Amino acid sequence: MKRRTFLSNAGKGLAVGLTAPYILSSCSKSVNSSIHIGHIGVGSMGSGVLQHWLMPTVGSLNVATCDPFRERRERAARFVDKTYKDREVKAPKCKAYLDLEELLERRDIDAVAITTPDHWHVPAAIKAARAKKHILLAKPLGLSYPDYKILEKEVAAHDVTFHYGTQQRAQEHMKIAVGMIRDGRIGEIDRVEVWAPGKNPVESPQCHEVPVPNDFDYDKWTGPAPLNPYCPERVTNNASWFQWDYSIGFLAGWGAHPLDIMIWALKDQMDGAYTCEGNGAYWEPGGIYDNICSWDLNYEYKSGIRMRFMSTDVVKEKDVWHYREAKEGNTTTFFGSKGWISVGRHSAESNVPEINGKFREFPRNTKNGRILDHGNRTGQEFIDVINGKIEETNPLDEAILSDCVSHMGNIAIRTGRKIAWDPSLGQVVNDERANNWFVREAREPYAV
Repeated sequence: MKRRTFLSNAGKGLAVGLTAPYILSSCSKSVNSSIHIGHIGVGSMGSGVLQHWLMPTVGSLNVATCDPFRERRERAARFVDKTYKDREVKAPKCKAYLDLEELLERRDIDAVAITTPDHWHVPAAIKAARAKKHILLAKPLGLSYPDYKILEKEVAAHDVTFHYGTQQRAQEHMKIAVGMIRDGRIGEIDRVEVWAPGKNPVESPQCHEVPVPNDFDYDKWTGPAPLNPYCPERVTNNASWFQWDYSIGFLAGWGAHPLDIMIWALKDQMDGAYTCEGNGAYWEPGGIYDNICSWDLNYEYKSGIRMRFMSTDVVKEKDVWHYREAKEGNTTTFFGSKGWISVGRHSAESNVPEINGKFREFPRNTKNGRILDHGNRTGQEFIDVINGKIEETNPLDEAILSDCVSHMGNIAIRTGRKIAWDPSLGQVVNDERANNWFVREAREPYAV
């Protein structure tokens, strides 16, 4: 990996309820039309976003799908058409595309939902911004810091909405918890503990090269990443998450959720320089998975806040979560001078009685006691931001802040030393070799 000079200069068809489109308050289209959405990436994650986040929204129509797997894109398009027909919603026929550029050329498409493997996230978003499409981008953000700055520039230049797909921000218990932290209900925050799963319970497979299937465009799936020998095991969800060429693993893939909650609550205290050091472990050698899958990292921010970021196996082994009643694998805990608040996707707890009482009021699943997940509201919030009904809730600058935390952990483990990140420079200070871990050279012709 070379250091760019840039840096020195800077699922199956599932019927869901639909509501008829409403009149938009403000939009580039006519006041009697809806936001038209194209979907880039409709595998299991992308199909979930389509079916559960965006098909039920008021004020939008889903009109296009794009995926290098022909069966996936065509199945998703059929699902859209059938659902609208069954619900008697008047909508254009949903068209399936192989090339995302062809989808982006459509002038009637106003927005895109990008749910590709991680290595395509930012390049696809940059292309979408240049095409003047509003962007809902799946987490984590991406792999190359210079591309983040390009994305920032293009989003601003073309005046499009960027909405980060961290659905926990749409959950009511998260909103309440963050509001209380910001209001000083637990006093001045001095430290945070964050943890997330490090890997899925699967084995790392070997890759035995075979011919690429006729209905799959492996070159487009690979895109800006290195073109490796093809085998079916290389292009699964797990493989895209746990191979270096496509991601940095669950350090970002799962870590994006609890780290995002931390930045959401404490952005003003965590947007400056910080250090990171710690240790981690990799997948066992012999298979194709080669990312970090277990970690224990310590960060110190210029503001004075200390943060410990761990994989869930470390938390369990060391009983870090001893203070929690619900042992949830995805958690952010804020420790203040007056007490603590700890939140996960399905739980919220505090050692302050009145706060804990508030958390206990949230509706819960009667079988397991989990707080009901309303993350699907992310889709409606995206549409409402585009229409000017609400302010942006999941902004790009905060996505960059939280994603960099994951990358600094990756760099600290891979270099084996304490590193210092300065966001104002966009660099690990005085460490060119460390910076190289946060730059990916794109394969032609997929460079942005």
